[in-house]
Amino acid sequence: MNQNEKRVLVLCTGNSCRSQMAEVLLNADLAGRVRAVSAGTRPQPGVAAGALEALRLAELPVEGLHPKDVESMAGEVFDLVVTVCDHAREACPVFPGTRHLHVGFHDPHGEPLASFVAVRDEIRARLVPEVAQALGVALDAPAQGE
Repeated sequence: MNQNEKRVLVLCTGNSCRSQMAEVLLNADLAGRVRAVSAGTRPQPGVAAGALEALRLAELPVEGLHPKDVESMAGEVFDLVVTVCDHAREACPVFPGTRHLHVGFHDPHGEPLASFVAVRDEIRARLVPEVAQALGVALDAPAQGE
């Protein structure tokens, strides 16, 4: 990890779709400036197949993605905690001294792949710029020293 990278935690209820896609997109689009991880307030057993396929279609990495419990993040320091669903927003544990941002997205579970792709694209269009702005990092250039 680059010491200048800002740490971001993305929370959702199950950590099986929206937060996983957000983690991958933030790490791809803000590489060298942001290091994102995701977790859930009630993690599911696995990442949704539609979320994985939507990421693969965009040629984004999916290796090693797995749901994590937000409790496993206790004691870690983040520059920003982002919630991507209303339940996680309400159930979000306190991370003292950390800024919070909520940007909600539709849950595509049980819907066709096109819905997962639409949510992926919405996360890229809305969340990535909001996180960059909240952290004061550039969207289009890697961090110094890259």
